[in-house]
Amino acid sequence: MSTFALPFYQCRGHKRMKLYSDQALAKILDKDIFHLIGHVADEMGVECYVVGGFVRDIFLERPSNDIDVVVVGSGIEVAAALKKQLGKKAHLSVFKNFGTAQVKFHDTEVEFVGARKESYSHDSRKPIVENGTLEDDQNRRDFTINAMAICLNEKRFGELVDPFDGIADLEDGIIATPLDPEITFSDDPLRMMRCIRFATQLNFQIEEDTFDALSRMADRIKIVSGERIEVELNKIMMSQHPSIGFEYLQRSGLLQIILPELAALDIVEKRDGRAHKNNFHHTLEVLENVVEAQQNSQFPIFNSQFSLWLRWAALLHDIGKTKSKRWESGIGWTFHNHNLIGAKQVPGIFRRLKLPMGTEMKYVQKMVDLHMRPQVIADSEVTDSAVRRLLNDAGDDIDDLMTLCEADITSKNEVKKKMFLENFRMVREKLADLKEKDYKRLLQPVIDGNEIMEMFHLQPSREVGVLKQYLKDAVLDNQVENEREPLMQLLLKKAAQMGLETNKIC
Repeated sequence: MSTFALPFYQCRGHKRMKLYSDQALAKILDKDIFHLIGHVADEMGVECYVVGGFVRDIFLERPSNDIDVVVVGSGIEVAAALKKQLGKKAHLSVFKNFGTAQVKFHDTEVEFVGARKESYSHDSRKPIVENGTLEDDQNRRDFTINAMAICLNEKRFGELVDPFDGIADLEDGIIATPLDPEITFSDDPLRMMRCIRFATQLNFQIEEDTFDALSRMADRIKIVSGERIEVELNKIMMSQHPSIGFEYLQRSGLLQIILPELAALDIVEKRDGRAHKNNFHHTLEVLENVVEAQQNSQFPIFNSQFSLWLRWAALLHDIGKTKSKRWESGIGWTFHNHNLIGAKQVPGIFRRLKLPMGTEMKYVQKMVDLHMRPQVIADSEVTDSAVRRLLNDAGDDIDDLMTLCEADITSKNEVKKKMFLENFRMVREKLADLKEKDYKRLLQPVIDGNEIMEMFHLQPSREVGVLKQYLKDAVLDNQVENEREPLMQLLLKKAAQMGLETNKIC
């Protein structure tokens, strides 16, 4: 079986893995809950199997308390009988519309469903469901590594039923479909996103025929709701190496449909012998750098509550470059104001992908907008005034912004890279010093807008905004101490210049 290989910088130690031994597997299954399920099924005369992700995760040494059980018969009836055996401490939930039931017992959840076969119409992900055999149920599974089942009936307890050799694919690190991948993806196009998500999370490769089907069927993703795509994208984003997933999305053609603004960066133009870098690959490097920084928890000036959204900011930080790209004679390729252009694109992207439009979107938008600021500071002398302004604009998200900006330094020129990082270190030191001095008190003038309106008998207006900004600039530029008397003198002088008579002061 051949596989579709990612570029060398995306493949991270891919090799055949050592799976659980039979003894270790038996130990995991030697829990009362599994034997009790098997006992209940035997009493009712039906076959039952633990299936899917729980079985896969056993072999991957990722134990889970969420257990899926397939019953060749009524899953709801077996669940009800198990609840009766477990007593009052167990909780039973029945979902008749879906033919499923859930039993919760302490920290364990067991989902029961009857074995079934499915058929689909071309314009819907909702299948027509019929009762079926274990074979039917395994045939409808998305990938071979999710199609394994372990029998819980007493006579066959612990027996692995693996008709598609999912064990071999686990050992080889391969994502493949049980049946024809084109049919699998056409039936339920969300499986294309799941395919890439599993490859990313597990650091697996996608089998060649399966990847080819991804490319051919990419257009089918349009019938999947934005909410479902969002879930898969966020799981890719929160994996250890999310760039793997976005490389697969791009090369399969899915990214052009889901996030065309990012896909458009995958181009290099050359003129007069001068080419700009591939900003798509640069973006993936920045994303990986942010993930590494988060994992290392470097320079924690403030504790970020936006781990996922900082990764989104890294992914979107350069999307404005497509619209801002210009060729300037004597200079070369430029991307002036790409941060501002990109920030304006963020709300539309979040809305389309059904991502949250509240504080999360505003955070990402702010990161994209400000991501060039620390670099501009680091390009020249690191002044107190510039750092104060940066801290004022970034607020409590300053450490995340600095993490993003440091991640954005992907130059292969080690001298230049070292210079930038050293300047960033100086910026961080000044930021830490301001924090120790209570930066909010230092940066917000002690005379506010309400007092200005009262002093000059003004309503909310442009004049009030001008006066407020004048005082704020004076504080940020360290022209005067943030104290009432020197600020009042500046205010009166500016007010007089604007024609606001002093006799209007209360």
